[in-house]
Amino acid sequence: MATPRSRIYFTEEEYLAIERASEERHEYVDGRIFAMAGESYQHGEICVNLTGKLHLQLSGKSCRVRAQNTKVRSGPEPKAPQPPEGFYSYPDVLVVCGERKFHDIYRDVLLNPNVIIEVLSKSTEAFDRGEKFIRYRTWLPTLTDYILVSQDKPMIEHYRRQSDGEWVLSTLEGLDAALNIESIGCSLKLSDVYDGVQFLPQDASFEDDLSI
Repeated sequence: MATPRSRIYFTEEEYLAIERASEERHEYVDGRIFAMAGESYQHGEICVNLTGKLHLQLSGKSCRVRAQNTKVRSGPEPKAPQPPEGFYSYPDVLVVCGERKFHDIYRDVLLNPNVIIEVLSKSTEAFDRGEKFIRYRTWLPTLTDYILVSQDKPMIEHYRRQSDGEWVLSTLEGLDAALNIESIGCSLKLSDVYDGVQFLPQDASFEDDLSI
């Protein structure tokens, strides 16, 4: 997790003003702003592979894939003077179907993603599995699929929202496996997701991507 700015709390509108004027990306968690650092080579390769394969399969459909630079808001509407509770994040990959809904006239904060994919790293894994997923499933009613992709080995964890609101987990392992995302009619072979990725030994020491 990166170090927040010297001021402790910001309103959501203050955050958005800062973010729109910045050349760097920041995430916002309940009034605090966190800078996002760079990504590892494996992380970048996997994101490109995911985006490319989904783009090809969604061509001509109402669903579109976006990668890394699309903000998503998952939280209640801000109500002054209550303490801020919002969460603005940059999913690694997302898919949105049908009419896009945005936070305001700038149309740079999406409210209704259908699929979110996060590529796990050592610094973010606990947050992606825990608090981030809680906020996504609580405040994004359009979200049907939450997908976690390992960058250390060929493994994908696929959470699917059921009609009763419960989430079901499927785990896929090995390059021969394939991920089916029925909600958007797409399938991803793990051999394609990890194309060009060289896995490091489990005990290897390296700098991976650092974001919240």
